Amino acid sequence: MIWEAVKLAVQAIFRNALRSFLTVLGIVIGVSAVIAMVTVGQGSTEQVTADVEKLGTNVLMVMPGQDAMQGGPATTAIQQFNIRDNEALQEQLAIVDISAPLSFSRARAVFGNENRRTDIIGTDNRYFEAARWEVAIGRVFEPSEIQSGKPVCVLGETVRKSLFGYADPVGETIRIKTLSCTVIGLLQSKGASTFGSDQDDFVIMPIKAFQRRIAGNTDVSTLYLSVHEGVSTDRAKEEIERFMREIRHIGANEDDDFTVMDMKQISTMLSGITDILTGLLSAVAAVSLLVGGIGIMNIMLVSVTERTREIGIRLAIGAQARQVLTQFLVEAIVLSLIGGLIGVVLGLVLGFVGAQMLAVPFAPEPGVVLLAFAFSFAVGVIFGYFPARRAANLDPIEALRRE
Repeated sequence: MIWEAVKLAVQAIFRNALRSFLTVLGIVIGVSAVIAMVTVGQGSTEQVTADVEKLGTNVLMVMPGQDAMQGGPATTAIQQFNIRDNEALQEQLAIVDISAPLSFSRARAVFGNENRRTDIIGTDNRYFEAARWEVAIGRVFEPSEIQSGKPVCVLGETVRKSLFGYADPVGETIRIKTLSCTVIGLLQSKGASTFGSDQDDFVIMPIKAFQRRIAGNTDVSTLYLSVHEGVSTDRAKEEIERFMREIRHIGANEDDDFTVMDMKQISTMLSGITDILTGLLSAVAAVSLLVGGIGIMNIMLVSVTERTREIGIRLAIGAQARQVLTQFLVEAIVLSLIGGLIGVVLGLVLGFVGAQMLAVPFAPEPGVVLLAFAFSFAVGVIFGYFPARRAANLDPIEALRRE
């Protein structure tokens, strides 16, 4: 009986193919949009995790001021770090493997007729090791260059392309503000991050040269740390916080005036943002499923009206009301399942295209695909029941009078 109902449903659907397609369009859009959004969102989350792992799972960053995202109070005057803070961490804290000072600025780098506004970073060779940067051409700083603050620099691939094209920049001199800086090296490209920021858009120079000639002060913006293998970042974070409170003379009842963040925390934060955006977009897309369900109910009510005489004949020759109800209910379910199947295929295709465009992994979620398909089935049952019940409750005599 069910198989006969399915065959009748398919015949009725294909008898009005265009109307049926327009009816299930809401289901198709809803299912495909949800699957595509979740697939791209899952891929973005995996890419964030992979990007963070490239930096090392044992890396932490210490920054002056409290983390506003975690409810830290706003501070009007933040006590900056200095080189002595970095050296104290390196020398006195046993869990720290590498501690590198970082200072940042934005400035225009100029070579001949070419120029680019980029990040200027002051640091030393420990940063290259901690951040796992590899040299493509040339070298990093000599100890004498770091100590004396000699104006030499290492470029990221984006700056190299902007100023030199694909030529070897080593030995050339670029200008940053009023400082002439000799290029001694080029780093391997890391490409764009998950959120599209360029990881190769920078010029790195010895921190003393940066402080004297670019910043005009001795401040250090960030302490970039890696801890020894086998030391958990949670334990490292606690020890670093305790140590920083000591060297910055923070009282027992006073709040920290610095923030320690590890890569796991950054990954969780970025993944959380991705999950929220994916959830919001998926919720908006899911509204199309509701619209599709209303469309199915509407078209099934029209179908009942158009086929009133047919229903009357079936009831008059002995068909039971539950058989008529089953026929129309199955028709609504088949209609929604066709929309769900098309939506799943289209959603996976859109998810693949979106992942390729955003350069993130294609990561379909089987559970979401099954849930979206099951939801399309539920839409057919819920929104098809009322028209089917209406057909089953028709009076055969009144139905036969209809033209």
